[in-house]
Amino acid sequence: LPRRKIGHNLRRGADIPVPDITFAGEKCRLSMRTTEELKQITAFIAEYATCRLGSGVHTSRVLRNSSRIGEAFGLRIHMTTLSKTIVLTVFDDSGTGSVHTEVLSIPTLPISFEYNSELSALSWEAYDDRLSLAALEERYREIVARPKMPAPLILLLASLANGAFCRLFGGSWGAVATVAVATLLGMFIRQQMQKRRCNHFIVFMVSAFAASMFASLTLIPGWTPDIAIGTSVLFLIPGVPLINGIIDILEGHTLTGTSRLIQAMLLVVCIAT
Repeated sequence: LPRRKIGHNLRRGADIPVPDITFAGEKCRLSMRTTEELKQITAFIAEYATCRLGSGVHTSRVLRNSSRIGEAFGLRIHMTTLSKTIVLTVFDDSGTGSVHTEVLSIPTLPISFEYNSELSALSWEAYDDRLSLAALEERYREIVARPKMPAPLILLLASLANGAFCRLFGGSWGAVATVAVATLLGMFIRQQMQKRRCNHFIVFMVSAFAASMFASLTLIPGWTPDIAIGTSVLFLIPGVPLINGIIDILEGHTLTGTSRLIQAMLLVVCIAT
């Protein structure tokens, strides 16, 4: 360690060690964090949190992951989540006492469990390896830039899944084939309307109508039409918002949980309509 000579209250010529501070993987000599650095860190954590919330993660998990990243930089996090907005305040308790707040809108993103799992692991990577902000942002951009599942593959898998549900509930093989095609039609309409940024309530109503109307063709040959029509719209059921809403309420995030449950129930009403 570097040494400094003190000649006032200590023996003349005595040397004492001057400690280094290790922070976020970089050493700094007792320097204060600048306001600009705090803003950059806050902006990144806020963007990270909104992406997690928008892609189908319950509030407590987002708060834990964001706080973990803040701790890696020696910061304390306070987060307030609303249905469409997040308010993130970061406190620097290392000596400067600086505080910075970011207010961001929560985007609507596709639900991806693989995407969410990797972003959650990123928070542990930041905490364990003490990544610098530049390295952390690079890893984050790399994860979010990865190609998503192709739309045709989603159509195929959703059709097969709904057909399997129809068979599971006792549908005939003719009903299974009809439901698979009905799901393919409804899912295609949903994808095209979402590309055009149509209102998601209208998207659900139109997709459910198209799928159930096609599935009603099973009435003609008598291929268990009740099961076919009922299972043809299962691909639209908002399971993730329903589960997240209940988890949020149970963990004390009542406002966010209630908002998610209301949105999910409105979607269910649109399907039934």
